[in-house]
Amino acid sequence: MPLIDILYIDQYLAVINKPSGLLSVPFPGFKGKTAQSVLEEILRKQGKANNHHKPFAVHRLDRDTSGVMMFALTQVAQKKIMDGWHKMVTGRLYHALTEVPRAGSKFPILPDLNEGWIKDNLAQNAHHVGYVPENQKRESKKNINDYHKTVDLIPARTHYKILQKGKNLCLFELELDTGKKNQIRAHLAAYGYPICGDKEHRSHLNPFERLCLHARTLEFVHPFTKEKMKFEIPEPDEWSKKIK
Repeated sequence: MPLIDILYIDQYLAVINKPSGLLSVPFPGFKGKTAQSVLEEILRKQGKANNHHKPFAVHRLDRDTSGVMMFALTQVAQKKIMDGWHKMVTGRLYHALTEVPRAGSKFPILPDLNEGWIKDNLAQNAHHVGYVPENQKRESKKNINDYHKTVDLIPARTHYKILQKGKNLCLFELELDTGKKNQIRAHLAAYGYPICGDKEHRSHLNPFERLCLHARTLEFVHPFTKEKMKFEIPEPDEWSKKIK
């Protein structure tokens, strides 16, 4: 059984460290293990779970993304957390190990050299993978408006900061102003920095046989006790060492 680390738990919510390769929650028809089912199994073995007190989803991480995530433990808590998510969550930071644009590539340059905002709209392909349509970058404003009518574009904003950069690899710190499907992966790939191991966004390097995206930090004000809480799990040390 895939393991999760429980970082915090009380009667209202649980915070865990999810490993890469484990779904956060099941999709229709899926019968395998998920972070949600593993957490529930742990609680049931402890005699602390029933139909009214068990993990309920409030957000999710992609299957191959590791790191800190939260579950509500009652439906009342789930509603309160989801209704107030953008006010109660005061910080979420991700770290990503990416490729560096190859010489001669025609990707657009990042908006700012080392730190800034990526604000490109997202679309989804036939396989429900988020991406940045190239048309946004090369068409006139009038044509973009026409394009918007034919493709469902979703506003997305990602703040990035380059922490470390080598010849072939780069370590980013990222914060989401919007939390859209595949947002970080799509935004970085659009500028020639696909996350290592991200085949869906044409990454060529996979040094650790996984998607190198990690939810490092989750800060929030507890929705019931009003306590300020912060949980931080660093990404593997090998990511930084690989750049050197």
